[in-house]
Amino acid sequence: MAQVSKNARTGSTTHKHLCTCGGEVKMRALFQNGKLRNVAVCEQCNRRERRPKDFD
Repeated sequence: MAQVSKNARTGSTTHKHLCTCGGEVKMRALFQNGKLRNVAVCEQCNRRERRPKDFD
């Protein structure tokens, strides 16, 4: 059997973050003030935070 590369992610899943309103939090890239910024946005209430864990 062939060896799996150390960079191959086998069986890994992404963690879903939830807002306090119950909506799902997704990361988006926004272009503001001449810079590209990553922002976490709740799909249900449109609340914006810097990181997904800030919704807790």
